[in-house]
Amino acid sequence: MADAQQTLFAKRFRGFFPVVIDVETAGFNNQTDALLEIAVTTLKMDDEGVLSLDQTQHFHVKPFEGANIEQSAIEFNGIDPFSELRGAVDESEAMKSICKFVRKAQKDAGCQRSVIVAHNAAFDHGFLNTAIERCKIKRIPFHPFVSFDTTSLAGLALGQTVLAKACRAAGIDFDNSQAHSALYDTERTAELFCYIVNKWQALGGWPLPEENTDEQENTNNEQDN
Repeated sequence: MADAQQTLFAKRFRGFFPVVIDVETAGFNNQTDALLEIAVTTLKMDDEGVLSLDQTQHFHVKPFEGANIEQSAIEFNGIDPFSELRGAVDESEAMKSICKFVRKAQKDAGCQRSVIVAHNAAFDHGFLNTAIERCKIKRIPFHPFVSFDTTSLAGLALGQTVLAKACRAAGIDFDNSQAHSALYDTERTAELFCYIVNKWQALGGWPLPEENTDEQENTNNEQDN
């Protein structure tokens, strides 16, 4: 896609579409432990390049067959994996719906690939990738390894790495009693990411100086290693 034809959104992140996620799980091992809850928030950008939250999709997920469930994990997040009150769906239903949801939002934004945004992103990204692979989904919108980690971004911008503390430093309300809900944590993480990106622009860090335009265009045309 020629630079002149790119949307403002696509120009901002080199054709990437940031998608914010959070997962709640039954342990730390994405190969063996159950994915219990996932939420995904898409973002939108106005004509001034300011990011904000757009839409959110959220699922309670049934443990996959043979999944390990660590008692310490469910005591921590307060989830009863087998409660019918959760309204949980099969993992394949959740993953297919999320991929379809993200592909549409990515296309509407004029972007070419989606990139996970998460707090301690390697953890969430690993569970997402493994669940998608387990469900044998072919049309995957997400980059397999690139991610934007709000832990690192918040450490740089706000001097905080804990989500609750980073949000408060940014003036974002954070209710500890609602934490460790994938829906709540995803939307707070999305607000935090938007705050940092928008603050960087307000401070003059974006757009890049005009003399860097040619270098940026060349970078946009390169493929990831």
